[in-house]
Amino acid sequence: MELKKVEKISKALADPNRLQILKSLHSKQTCMYCSDISDIIDLAQPSISHHLKLLTDAELIIAEKEGREMKYSMNNKMIDQYVKFLVALKV
Repeated sequence: MELKKVEKISKALADPNRLQILKSLHSKQTCMYCSDISDIIDLAQPSISHHLKLLTDAELIIAEKEGREMKYSMNNKMIDQYVKFLVALKV
């Protein structure tokens, strides 16, 4: 994994709201819509969209358009690669 990618993921994970979004997606074990996420996190919709964009740009979540809404799901492959990189740092 490239260091730029690790940096982008680490920055995306450095916010409690984004961690809460990931935790919610993980607990659902399925996709969630922006409206589902706004029910969980007490933030305005534009703020939630900003957090979702950062998580999507870091490839931690996958965004798919469904009709007029976006649905989000975990990108377990990228999370596994990130964890593997961190484990490799361990001596």
